[in-house]
Amino acid sequence: MTLTASPLLDYTNILAGRGPGSGETTEGTDGVPVSATDFFTAAREAIARVEATQLPAIQRASALLAGRMRAGGVVQVFGSGHSKAFSMEMSGRAGGLVPAHAMYLSDLALTGRYAAGDLRDPSFERRPEVARELFGLYDIRPDDAFIIVSNSGRNGATVEMALIAAEQGLPVVAVTSVAHTSAVTSRHPSGKRLIDLGDVVIDNCAPLGDAVLDTGHAARVCAVSSVTGAMIAQALTAEIAADYQRRGAEPPVMVSANLDGADEHNARLRDPYGARITWDM
Repeated sequence: MTLTASPLLDYTNILAGRGPGSGETTEGTDGVPVSATDFFTAAREAIARVEATQLPAIQRASALLAGRMRAGGVVQVFGSGHSKAFSMEMSGRAGGLVPAHAMYLSDLALTGRYAAGDLRDPSFERRPEVARELFGLYDIRPDDAFIIVSNSGRNGATVEMALIAAEQGLPVVAVTSVAHTSAVTSRHPSGKRLIDLGDVVIDNCAPLGDAVLDTGHAARVCAVSSVTGAMIAQALTAEIAADYQRRGAEPPVMVSANLDGADEHNARLRDPYGARITWDM
């Protein structure tokens, strides 16, 4: 799928050691001042771009995912590194959808397949084989669907998970930074990136390199993909709930475990799925 990147901050000169943000500061200065206000402004601008440009993709993805849920399927959500935060927004949280299941690389350690220290290796998410091992941990069925999240969309485990889903005939909603992934090559042997494998692609509108504030030194600060990712996750949740409402059905929504009666409510919705859904508490 070919998408056009949203307006972005260019890291090319920074990485090459040229221009603003590259460390080429004027002698005797402390770089460019930044502030919380600057970040709030940048984050609002990124969220506005998502709303202005990605709502049609979010609606298409939600229709696809809602159909799978109504058929008894589970939405499998996978992201490594900081993209794990997207999984946490979708699964096992107050106001989230019960038939959403987070796939965590840490489950490979919890089941004894890897040592906990292996997961701390930054190259772990670059290994395609760990995606196949992770996929094999869960009860994934033909009515399921996938949301796969990666800002760069280039690493081996991310691409492999999308390829496995395709092999199984399971649809993939890809959430990525079009600006970033368009500027890098794949680290997967196939040469593919996540953006190439999504049935629906949602651009998180983060810039190349993710960070948005120029300090005048070697790198920018304050990443924005987690902010826009959380907005996309909740937008998907809202649209899926709306799909149930239009059909006169109760959206399968988890309520806060810290409310009286929550355990009974959540168990009623979760029990039909058995071990297909686990919540990381």
